[in-house]
Amino acid sequence: MTTKTTLEKIPFNVSKIRQDFPILARKMNGKALVYLDNGATSQKPNAVIDAISNYYKNQNSNIHRGVHTLSQEITIAYENARATIQKHINAKFSHEIIFTSGTTDSINLVASSFGKKYIKAGDEIIVTAMEHHSNILPWQVLCEEKAATLKVVPINEKGELLIDEFKKLLNDKTKIVAFTHVSNTLGTINPVKEIIAAAHAKNIPVLIDGAQAIPHMKVDVEDLDADFYCFSAHKVFGPTGVGILYGKEKWLNEIPPYRVGGGTIKSVTFEKTIYADLPLKFEAGTPHIAGGIGFAAAIDYINKLGLDHIHAYETELLEYATTKLKTIEGLRIIGEAKEKAGVISFVMEGLHPLDIGTILDKCGVAVRTGHHCTQPLMDFYCVPGTVRASICFYNTKEEIDELYNAVLKAKKMLS
Repeated sequence: MTTKTTLEKIPFNVSKIRQDFPILARKMNGKALVYLDNGATSQKPNAVIDAISNYYKNQNSNIHRGVHTLSQEITIAYENARATIQKHINAKFSHEIIFTSGTTDSINLVASSFGKKYIKAGDEIIVTAMEHHSNILPWQVLCEEKAATLKVVPINEKGELLIDEFKKLLNDKTKIVAFTHVSNTLGTINPVKEIIAAAHAKNIPVLIDGAQAIPHMKVDVEDLDADFYCFSAHKVFGPTGVGILYGKEKWLNEIPPYRVGGGTIKSVTFEKTIYADLPLKFEAGTPHIAGGIGFAAAIDYINKLGLDHIHAYETELLEYATTKLKTIEGLRIIGEAKEKAGVISFVMEGLHPLDIGTILDKCGVAVRTGHHCTQPLMDFYCVPGTVRASICFYNTKEEIDELYNAVLKAKKMLS
C-alpha cells in the first residue's frame, strides 16, 4: 500500500465531483448504481461529453492538408490535443505522441514494427507472469513468426515480480522487455524505474503497458526513461477507440510504419514511396478526431482535480475496502503486493465468481468477473477467475459498504 493520507485532507469534494458524471445518477435493478468496474472502462465527465459533442456540432471536418477554415481550425485543436498529452506524460517532443486506437493497438504497433526490423531467429523477448493478454499475444505471435523465444518473469504469491529472477533472464539475446506498469488483475504497481534501468544497462529497450497506471498516478516518461509507453483514453475518463503510443524519437524514426496509406507519406510514385516525418508516419487514414479531442478534455479534467489528490484518495478507499472485505469468512484476496493501485480481486471458498457477480449486479453493484484477460495469472493462483472491484476517485466509502453488503448477501444465497 502507498502512504496514507487522511480523507479529510483531500482538497476536493467527491459529492461535487460525482455530479460531473451523469451516468452515476442511474439506477440499476432498482438500486443506486455502484460502479466498481473502472479497470475495464471508466465513466465520462460532462467536460469530455461536451467536448466530443461540440466537435460534431460545430467543428466537424477532416484534419491536415485542408485549406478551408474549418479544417485548419480542427487541425489546430487536434494537434493541441497531442500537445496536451505530451505535456501530461512529460514527453520531450509532441511528435513522440502517436495516436492509435488504444493500448492493444499501440502494443501491436511496436511488436510488428520493432519486430520486423530487429527480431530474428534465436532472439528472446521478456514479458511477465502478470501481463494482460494484449501484452502477451503480440509478442507470442512475433516469436512464432521469427523463431524467437518468449521468456516470462515469475511472481510471488503476493503478486510481486521477482526482480532478481528478471535480471537473470537478461542476456545478449534479449531484444526487448515488455511489462505492465500496474496489473489490471492484481493492482500491483511494478518497480518501473528499476526494471528499465536493469534492461538499459544491457542496452535493451523497454515497452510499458500503462493502461491501468495513467488514470491513477503521475507518469513521467522522461524520468522513467521509457522507450515505449502505451495507454488508452477510455481508462482515463475519455472516449473509447483512441489511445497513445509514446515512443522515443530515436526508436520511432528507426522502425518502419505499422500501417500505411493516406497521411503517412511525403510522396508516392508507383516505383517508390517516401514516408512522412513523425508522428504522421504511424497515423494512416482519418484518425478518431473526436476521440483525440475528448482525450485531451479528459486529461485536462483530471489535472484540475490533481493526480496527487486522486492517488491519495484512491489509496484510502483501497485500504478501507481491503480491510472490510477481509472480515468476510472464506473470502481470499488475490494479489496483496506492498505497492498497489485501486484493484481488489477476490474469490470465495466454494463459490464461482460469475455467480457472485450476478448477485452483486442485482444489488446495483457493477464489478468484473472472470480471468480479466490474464489466464496465465489465474493458472498461477489455481483459480478459474476472480471477482474484481476496481475503484476510482468518484467512488465513496458508502459504495464500498454496498459492495461489502452485496458480497455477504451473495455468500448467504449461494452457500
